[in-house]
Amino acid sequence: MGVPLLKEELPVVNKIWSRDFIMIFLANFFVFLSFQITSPTLPLFVKELGGNERYIGLVAGMFLFSALIVRPFAGQALEIKGRRFVFLFGLALLAVSIGSFGFMMSIFLLCAIRIVQGIGWGYATTASGTIASDLIPAKRRGEGMGYFTLSGNLAMAFGPSFGLFLADVLTFQHLFLFCGVLILAAWIMASTITYKKVDHVPAPVSTNRNDIYEKSAVAPSVLVFFITVTFGGTATFLPLYTIEKGLTGIQGYFFLYALALIFTRMFAGKIYDQKGHQAVFIPSTVFIAVAMLLLAWLPSNMILYLAAILYGIGFGAVQPALQAWSLEHAARNRKGMANATFYSFFDLGIGFGAILFGQIGYLFGYISIYIMAAVSVGISIVAYVWILRKMK
Repeated sequence: MGVPLLKEELPVVNKIWSRDFIMIFLANFFVFLSFQITSPTLPLFVKELGGNERYIGLVAGMFLFSALIVRPFAGQALEIKGRRFVFLFGLALLAVSIGSFGFMMSIFLLCAIRIVQGIGWGYATTASGTIASDLIPAKRRGEGMGYFTLSGNLAMAFGPSFGLFLADVLTFQHLFLFCGVLILAAWIMASTITYKKVDHVPAPVSTNRNDIYEKSAVAPSVLVFFITVTFGGTATFLPLYTIEKGLTGIQGYFFLYALALIFTRMFAGKIYDQKGHQAVFIPSTVFIAVAMLLLAWLPSNMILYLAAILYGIGFGAVQPALQAWSLEHAARNRKGMANATFYSFFDLGIGFGAILFGQIGYLFGYISIYIMAAVSVGISIVAYVWILRKMK
């Protein structure tokens, strides 16, 4: 008898849309839908509690920094405890924390429960990306990760506008309870997945306490930090900025942004697989920088919509490319840590941007937020050119 084929060597090796991939796609969709509903509505809730831009930035930042802190531990747990335990644990924390938002009657208590949410987010999203990468054939990783991240993009297509609609017709308590139910649905879907067993390799997974990142993922992760700083300015402060400008197109902005993301993800991953990150990074970041400058100008809804499309195309192409790059050179037993490294810098950028731009917006006005966001993208371009030279 011949040697049995490994799972990766079966005839279905090039198949992406397996049953388990669909389940992780849908679970991730509900997680991100909950996030997208709360992103534009939490600032309104903070305002209702008596907070200003500084407190809005603090509430946003506490969540993301707590996620940042736990991601390395989540990456280690994925290789030691397994994918299933980490994912379901993170989803449980998310469901409880988000569902209780509306019962927090002070900004201090809201910050405390946001820390719990960040821990759940760090575990759940580190696990989901790793589970997806387990299920995607290696030769189609860029394309497959592009499809997987569509789950978040679809949530973004109508999540923010749906959240603003819910804020008009529901109390905040009922709105956040609804988001908790969405996470519960994700938990049920996640419980049906057949998870990849942790690889047992000759060199055991390191238990060194200093093993908190994957070296091969650092370069793309640093780049994504400077890019996601821009997201801290758009998701957190753009609804308030458009109100100040007297514009009514914020729901259209989020919808067009998400449509552009979805459209771009249809082909950007294939470009990465065929030509590498060199064909994706510079054009994408230029689009993002132009979008930030248009938001700083923002004379009309038409410019708002143009910025949404450019930002969606740019971010839609660069984020899965950088994530695929971060996983490309990691050993099989280090994929979880590579994903944790990538998402740590991803969260750090958003959290740092939210807190920094909260201070900038309070002191200098909203226009300054988007000028500084464009500068951050410019830094990422300079850093990328430097990294390419070091790689030669």
